[in-house]
Amino acid sequence: MALTNPIGLEEPDETPPAAQPAPETTGHVTPVMAQFIEIKAANPDCLLFYRMGDFYELFFEDAEIAARALGIVLTKRGKHHGQDIPMCGVPIHRSDEYLHRLIALGHRVAVCEQLEDPAEAKKRGSKSVVKRDVVRLVTPGTLTEDSLLDARRNNYLLAVARARLSSVGEEARFALAWIDISTGEFRITETTRAALAAEIARLEPGEILVSDALYGDADLVPYWRSLPAVTPLTRDVFDSATAERRLTTFFAVAASDAFGALTRLELTAAAACVTYVERTQLGQRPPLSPPMRESAGASMAIDQATRGNLELTRTLGGERRGSLLDAIDRTVTSAGSRLLAQRLSAPLTASAEIDRRLDAVAALVGDLAVRADLRSRLQTAPDLARALSRLALGRGGPRDLSAIRDGIQAAADLTRALDALKETPAEIADAIKSCHRPSRALANELARALGDELPLIKRDGGFVREGYDAALDELRALRDESRRVIAALQARYADETGIKALKIRHNNVLGYFVEVTAQNGDKLMAPPLNATFIHRQTLAGQVRFTTTELGELEAKIASAADRALGLELDIFERLCAAVIAEGDAIKDCAEALARLDVAGALAQLAAERDYARPDIDDSHAFTIEGGRHPVVEQALARDGTPFVANDCDLSPPEEGEAGRIWLITGPNMAGKSTFLRQNALIAILAQMGSFVPARHAHIGVVDRLFSRVGAADDLARGRSTFMVEMVETAAILNQAGPRALVILDEIGRGTATFDGLSIAWATVEHLHDINKCRGLFATHYHELTALSARLPRLHNATVKVKEWKGDVVFLHEVTAGAADRSYGIQVAKLAGLPAPVIERAKLVLAKLEQEDRAAPKGFEDLPLFATPYKAAQPAADGAHDGLLKTLAALNPDDMSPREAMEALYALKAKLAGADVN
Repeated sequence: MALTNPIGLEEPDETPPAAQPAPETTGHVTPVMAQFIEIKAANPDCLLFYRMGDFYELFFEDAEIAARALGIVLTKRGKHHGQDIPMCGVPIHRSDEYLHRLIALGHRVAVCEQLEDPAEAKKRGSKSVVKRDVVRLVTPGTLTEDSLLDARRNNYLLAVARARLSSVGEEARFALAWIDISTGEFRITETTRAALAAEIARLEPGEILVSDALYGDADLVPYWRSLPAVTPLTRDVFDSATAERRLTTFFAVAASDAFGALTRLELTAAAACVTYVERTQLGQRPPLSPPMRESAGASMAIDQATRGNLELTRTLGGERRGSLLDAIDRTVTSAGSRLLAQRLSAPLTASAEIDRRLDAVAALVGDLAVRADLRSRLQTAPDLARALSRLALGRGGPRDLSAIRDGIQAAADLTRALDALKETPAEIADAIKSCHRPSRALANELARALGDELPLIKRDGGFVREGYDAALDELRALRDESRRVIAALQARYADETGIKALKIRHNNVLGYFVEVTAQNGDKLMAPPLNATFIHRQTLAGQVRFTTTELGELEAKIASAADRALGLELDIFERLCAAVIAEGDAIKDCAEALARLDVAGALAQLAAERDYARPDIDDSHAFTIEGGRHPVVEQALARDGTPFVANDCDLSPPEEGEAGRIWLITGPNMAGKSTFLRQNALIAILAQMGSFVPARHAHIGVVDRLFSRVGAADDLARGRSTFMVEMVETAAILNQAGPRALVILDEIGRGTATFDGLSIAWATVEHLHDINKCRGLFATHYHELTALSARLPRLHNATVKVKEWKGDVVFLHEVTAGAADRSYGIQVAKLAGLPAPVIERAKLVLAKLEQEDRAAPKGFEDLPLFATPYKAAQPAADGAHDGLLKTLAALNPDDMSPREAMEALYALKAKLAGADVN
């Protein structure tokens, strides 16, 4: 039978379990276990992937954890201090799959490789152990393999450093430094405590590094616990005194001035990033770009709640499908898709830079032939940045070299497509220059060296093209000829023994051997054949032999094959060195290809969906004509349903004044939330450099965007739905300024009617008088429409509906004016409430409206109204006594909310001399 346990196939001190059982030890450990324990002790916070032959093995508690996480069999291997040693393993060729699952579950993995050939270990003695050591720590923020990464998303490693406060009451300052080790991107910025969560939400890092002290900060503990993959590190990683030296040493520069004017806090965060990279990559240096500082205010500030409400890159369910990013992504390369996501997450606030991007899109919108040719050529461009990173870290393979070759060639080819443009905008012209930076000589050398069919792993060999190296060709000929000799030898042995089923096979333990069935084994062990065939191993069903002739031939074959592979690996390293030497040029080329892809994709989107170029300036204007929701429109189009476009004008009434606020009323399901969101999304699209779904758009740069739409709780932090609503509203009122755009929906609906109305009332006044921002405020509190008489920049708008035979028809048109009612009962009918409930609700509503007309419940006591407050008329003595008796009989502590409401209606009916029943 075949061997079922692959452990130790390349270990000289172990034999397969069919030949020798695993040793039991008490009081001491085997050399292999001693080595494992020593390496594990140096990496206590990681699962240790311990290389043994063709498997990564895990032992002790690591094995138990991995077996549960991966759903693989937990077995045992020998004993340690009298106890069974738990063990599990994963095959090397599937290790990326298992690593991905472990990392996704929050584990860190130390990869321990064999550092020498087992044959070398044998030379030191039969019990010598193959040298091993950890070559890499795999963490969520330091992944480079395509199989472990989402090709369309960046995987950021983020370090957060906090400044020491110099005075009581001073606002805490933070520096953020983030790296994508797979592409080399490296950026830094400073922020405040109020904006910290918004910045982290923008980046969506794969792993966050913080100091132990910051991780234990009482005010931040709930926040850190809510985030995935937060890694607290010792104090030395965030030591500001040594930060500059560590950063400059990593980049081999004399002083940090080479990176621009970085503050000490920014240097601390940046140094923490590179220190962690050095420790996890164990000496391998990824091709990081020098840190680039992002200026405060360079991008539109969008807080975490707003990103979630608007579903920019993910839906509320966490899916990409259905998000704005999914709706607008027409990129044809993974690098382009990543750049598009970056731009969507951080729309610009500099109108000149926005126009530069729009110029590139406009040039391609206007030339269908060039756009189609460009996008066709881009489809052949591989992911240059990630291939370069893997090669620099020693994790690359022949296919990464071919990606560099093909990428350089594609970049040179596609620039020819752009030559046909009538005018070349600056964005495209700069990209063309960068596409020509990598040396064509490098591409030609890679084309000459690499074969047509390339293995994934370099140790598989066979990737160097025949004719590239004469010495390699000679060794390959010797190797291949020897293999033909093996086949001839097998045929001769079969004829000489009369055993037609005789085979010559090979494995890593025995090398070449003769294998026959058990029935024929006795024949080879009996005279005269036993003089030629030497018994090696007996298994269930097979018997294995060797011969002197076979041993000598094996030595020749092994020598030729090993020398050929060694020469190929030398050629691989030489080619890698040539690629890395041009790393900066290749990275520039990769970025240029991504920019061209994004420009082409946004042009394609604009042409497909009839988007218009927005006018962007530094005014407070906000005028949208025929605006549409980019996600909803596409969803309706799949069903053949047209989207109803609407205008929106939040521009100041007079030059120099603050922008308008629209107060929008209308029933649920009429489209208020869609209208609110679409205008926010149009602003984001415009400032990221995209055409927008509208006939025309004039937008004065929005510096901060706030959206409070929808309802959600946060029970993990002890917050009800209403509490979350109030927290988010408070953040808006405390931070919004004249250049902000504020989108609010149904503020105050999560509490009692008058409480909620009062909060909504005060919120509108604050937005108008204090924040002075542009805004859209949707509400069911029709009483708020009276505010337009006093607040000059507040305008009423409503979503039109029609009633038809008792049903409500939604027209989805936003017009000036106020809704006469909410049509809640009609919407409830559409939702499927039972008919008796609908009819009862109509009767109660009619009664309540009749009473309200008889004794209006207005706001006569507010300063806004001049009419004196009318006191209620005292009830007759008898009625008064009856009411007191009824009240005395009530026990509020024992009543359900429904019983309390019914009792209140009963009291009201008695007071009015009528009964709603």
